[in-house]
Amino acid sequence: MKKIGFLSFGHWSPAPGSQTRSARDTLLQSIELAVAAEALGADGAYFRVHHFARQLASPFPLLAAIGAKTSRIEIGTAVIDMRYENPLYMAEDAGAADLISGGRLQLGISRGSPEQVIDGWRYFGYAPEEGQSDADMARQHTDVFLRVLSGEGFAQPNPRPMFPNPPGLLRLEPHSEGLRERIWWGSASDATAVWAAQQGMNLQSSTLKEDESGEPFHVQQARQIRRYREAWKEAGHTRQPRVSVSRSIFALIDDRDRAYFGRGKEGDQIGVIDNMRAIFGRSYAAEPDRLVEELKGDEAIAEADTLLLTVPNQLGVAYNAHVIEAILKHVAPAMGWR
Repeated sequence: MKKIGFLSFGHWSPAPGSQTRSARDTLLQSIELAVAAEALGADGAYFRVHHFARQLASPFPLLAAIGAKTSRIEIGTAVIDMRYENPLYMAEDAGAADLISGGRLQLGISRGSPEQVIDGWRYFGYAPEEGQSDADMARQHTDVFLRVLSGEGFAQPNPRPMFPNPPGLLRLEPHSEGLRERIWWGSASDATAVWAAQQGMNLQSSTLKEDESGEPFHVQQARQIRRYREAWKEAGHTRQPRVSVSRSIFALIDDRDRAYFGRGKEGDQIGVIDNMRAIFGRSYAAEPDRLVEELKGDEAIAEADTLLLTVPNQLGVAYNAHVIEAILKHVAPAMGWR
């Protein structure tokens, strides 16, 4: 395991015990947690994007703020729903946030998951073309986004511009060199993982995927990762790809941990999401020694190079920093981290 970061869904609510009762609470605490995670030695701070929900939605102001407050930690998303995105405007925002952070952005994008409203992307002004699906539209937006990030000029300059132009076609600015290689695709199936490899994107595999064989979640996810790497090699890309998996993992160190998460062992679960039979991976919660042994049996963690720890952000910065520190100190070294 080369890198360990955290993944926050950025919930807020006025529920009893919630430390994030408003959007402002969540945004400011997300910055604080990223700063704390960097101080603890974590490698990444990642955030989920959902629309029409009391969760984090517009990632780039948050990522830019974190980039300005930190100096080392990777800053990313897992994932941005490309059905909702204007790819050119997104490229400008991403370029600016990446430059502010000094080239530390790791952007996870995808077709997205079921949202709070029906066809929410329509309210953002987007609709699939005739005969196409919303997934097709997400891939079209992605294709434009990736091409724009290459930095090649494509726009015809005005012969009488307000400011002097460089020669040739113009590209979007600000352009951040190298960001194109730090785009990840969130995949829920073997086929989309192969497609991501063919497009030259890194792979993010979450805590759920399409149930394609009836085997345990981690076995199916490990196979997905291997197929992704095979497709990457067949595509002839010259750089090494990166692969992340997400897990809910809690080391039971003190009474708070046991009260929150010491409820016994949970297994994989099966459900239906967007008419897809999906398998949801188990959570891990145990004393550190036992936790290490359980995690060593997770084939997908062994296949990946990056592990994202999903954190209960509503429990506040101090407790989530404790959760991250417990893993980094008591579990990660035995898993080969550093």
